[in-house]
Parts: sequence; structure tokens; C-alpha cells
Amino acid sequence: MTKKLSRLVFRRRVFVISTLLVQIAFIVLLIAGTSAYFRYTNWILKIVSIFVCVHVLNKHAKAAYKITWIFLIMLFPIFGGILYIFFYSQSNPRKLRRLIERNIEASRSAFYLCGDRLPEMLGAYPEFKPQAHYLQVYADFPVYSNTQSLYFASGEAFFRRLLEELEKAEKYIFLEFFILSEGAMLDPVVAILECKAREGLDIRLMYDDLGCFMTLPAEYRRQLEEKGIKCYVFNPFRPILSSLQNNRDHRKIVSIDGKVAFTGGVNLADEYINAVERFGHWKDAAIMLEGEAAWSLTLIFLQMWNLSPTAKDTHAAKDRYESFFPWKDSPCETVPDGFVQPYADSPIDEENVGEHVYIQIINKAKKYVYINTPYLIPDDGLLSALTLAAKSGVDVRIITPHRWDKWFVAFVSRSYYRQLVSAGVKVYEYSSGFNHGKTFVCDDAVATVGTTNLDFRSLYLHFECGVLVYRGSLVQAVKEDFLRTIPASQEVTLKECAQNAFQHIIPDVLRLFAPLM
Repeated sequence: MTKKLSRLVFRRRVFVISTLLVQIAFIVLLIAGTSAYFRYTNWILKIVSIFVCVHVLNKHAKAAYKITWIFLIMLFPIFGGILYIFFYSQSNPRKLRRLIERNIEASRSAFYLCGDRLPEMLGAYPEFKPQAHYLQVYADFPVYSNTQSLYFASGEAFFRRLLEELEKAEKYIFLEFFILSEGAMLDPVVAILECKAREGLDIRLMYDDLGCFMTLPAEYRRQLEEKGIKCYVFNPFRPILSSLQNNRDHRKIVSIDGKVAFTGGVNLADEYINAVERFGHWKDAAIMLEGEAAWSLTLIFLQMWNLSPTAKDTHAAKDRYESFFPWKDSPCETVPDGFVQPYADSPIDEENVGEHVYIQIINKAKKYVYINTPYLIPDDGLLSALTLAAKSGVDVRIITPHRWDKWFVAFVSRSYYRQLVSAGVKVYEYSSGFNHGKTFVCDDAVATVGTTNLDFRSLYLHFECGVLVYRGSLVQAVKEDFLRTIPASQEVTLKECAQNAFQHIIPDVLRLFAPLM
């Protein structure tokens, strides 16, 4: 018992949390300790805060971030400026940005190994030009044909098909997840990966360190590598106050031989398949691509994998990407079902791809937009798009959870209900538990399934991905799943939004800190 207790006390996570608390205490004591010279230090620190406010105002960032930081600095004029400097001065995203840009450049031509399908798509469906052109020409994520898309309305359905496809792998399996947790879901997957590794397949698993901070043992990477599974822990969480620690890998990607790929909201943890109950019934969504578009998700995975310090740094990066292409000897013969456009988003650049995909869907809607999201904390641009669409006669509906995983996110999300419902947006809460799906579907024409939530952290701070489908059968599948979920949800009325003054104040105050959530 003593040995177990000692291991618990000195675990990495305890050390990290303790170190962070020490840093915060150090900053407070540093300022408080200057009381003997308060007359001078008070003015110096206030001047520093003024210059920090000027810097924040001129920084290229969302207005909400600027407002939050300026509010904090005004609230704590002595402490706020120093905290901002301490928080941002230690991070150096320039190196990470250079690596990402190098990987994008090295992989750019590999995305077109299946051909350029944009002219073909625009010839058939010219109405989709704004969305398709933006993602392919500006964001470097091409349109694909010769792809079958299969929608999963639950983690259980996704998991069953995932195991089947993993067993079929012949050359490689690539996995990228935000959360892994040992149990009924992860353990069978690892068992298959270990077996495939023994057969000589190239098996790679990448997971986010902070996402798995409380769910995996510190030595889990070593355990995987002993099974023959190559492992990359993304952005290791270090015990320093740094803005770079905010940039987490929230993507969920599985690629099997480059021919089959999965993405969506489902992580490899037991609550996602309702093997354990955390917040009632867990409702989720995922997508499987079979055919050309699966190759795009494979490349998106490799772009991130090649950020690993263990990835070989050679001039033949492009050849490495192309070496995984599954149709070198013969073309892909998958029967097309609409056009498919996988995409990814990075917080390191200044392009908010996930947000732009959502806004374009909303702005183009003429009949309806149906949205699943676990968090509803939109910025002004998304909020304006949603309310304008509803005011213009579009049937805008959003399903959020009724049972939330984070109480403060629930408070902030519900602070947006009044404005949305007043504008005509129909907001529902999934009565049975937690709705974790991230889907948009519009006018029986276009749908997206991915990893991006409607909150600041997901839209601007995390690495995310998704799949946009035009005119395929998946569009109808996403719509039907949404409509089936409505009877299992309760609509939020304007009367329910008209709470007493005290209930208004708490969400509105927390809303000030929405960009930091």
C-alpha cells in the first residue's frame, strides 16, 4: 500500500499540477513582495499593463480574445499585464509554424495523386463553387470523387465497423486521437494493432498529451512501442504557463492502407460506446470514407506525424508522402457517391478553416440548417450568421446536450440561448444525456461531419478536421439522424430563457471568459 501511495504522489500529473501552482504563487508573491517599494512598482506595473493593452488591441486576433484580456488587465491592473507577458513570452510557435508549413509544402502535390476533381464537380454542381474553391484553392484540401461515405449515428456503430476494417489492413494503420482510455474500447483496438505489427504492418498511433493526461499512465507510450506500435505523443504537456499549451490535437483520424478512413467526434474511451455512463446516454457521430477521399485524411495524419522529433528529417519528404499512395498500379475503382472534401484546421496559422466551413454552410442555406454540437459558444461572426439565417426564414435548429460534462460551459452556452431563440433559431437539448456529435446539414445538398465544436477552443485553438460531402447519400443520413434525435430532445422556449436577474448575471459574467474556455 505504501509503495502504491508513493507512486501515486510522484506521478507525472501530480508533479505537473504542483509545478503550475508554484508558478502562479511565485507571480503573486513577486508582486506582493514589492510592497516596500509599492509607490514605484505600482506605477511601473500599471504602465506595463497599459502597453500590454495597446499590444493586445493591435494584435491580429479575434475581438473576443482582445476584450477578455483587456477586461482581465483592467480588473487586475497590477497583476494582469505581468500575467499576460508571462503567459505568452515563453511560447515560441514560430518553429512549429515552420515545421507545419514545410509539411504542407512537401505533401501538396500528393493530395492530387487521384487527379483534380474540382472542374468535374463545378460542371455538375456550380452552386458549390464558393465552398469547394475556398477549401481546395486557398486551404489546400482538394475535392475527391470515387468515394463511398458511410455515416455512424453512434459510437457503438462506429466501433463495430472500425474493428472490422482494422482486421482487413494489409500495409499500414494510422490512428490519431485526442483521448485514449484503457478499457472495453481501446484494449481490443490495441490488440489488433499489436497483432498487425507482428505481421509486419506499419502501425502508428498519435495522441494528445493533455487530452490523455488523466486517462493514460505516464508510461503508456513505452508500452505501445514494446508491442511494435510506433507512437507519437503530441505537444507534451509541460509544467509552464504558456499559450502554446492551448494548442491541442483534437482530431480523430483512422487510416487503413489509405483506402479506408474514419473521422468524427468519437474518441477511444468507454463512454463513447456507452460501456460506462458519465453523463447519461452518449450520442455521437462519425463518418467512414472508402475510396479516394480516404487518401486525403491519410495525408492530414502524416502532416501531423511528421512533426514528431523522431520523424526522419530528409529532403525526400514528398517521396515519403507519395510512398503511401494505395493506387500506384491501378486507379481507384470505388463507385462515386457525390463529391467529398476532407479538410483540416490549424491554430498556428491565421486561417480559421473550420469556422469558415460552418459560416459558408449557414450563409448558403435557403431552406434549413440542422446542427449538432456539444458546446454552443459561438463568436460574433457565427452568432450573426445563425441569427441572420433564422430571421431570413431559414429553418435553423441546433441540438446541444441536456446533461453537460462541464458546468461552466453549460452556463456560458445557455447565455447564448436568449439571443438565438429570440431571432427564431430553434434550440434543443438532448434529454437522454450528452450530445457529442459535430454535424451540419443544409438543404439536402451538403453536410459536414468532423471534430470541430462550436466554441472558441475548438474553432481557434485546437487542431481539428472534418469531411464535407456534396450531394451524396450521407447528406440524407445526417439529416435523418438529426430528425430522429429531435423527439428525444426538449426544445428551449423563450419563456425558459427569461430567467430572473440573478440567473442572467452568472452566465453573462462567465461569457466574458468564453474565449479562454
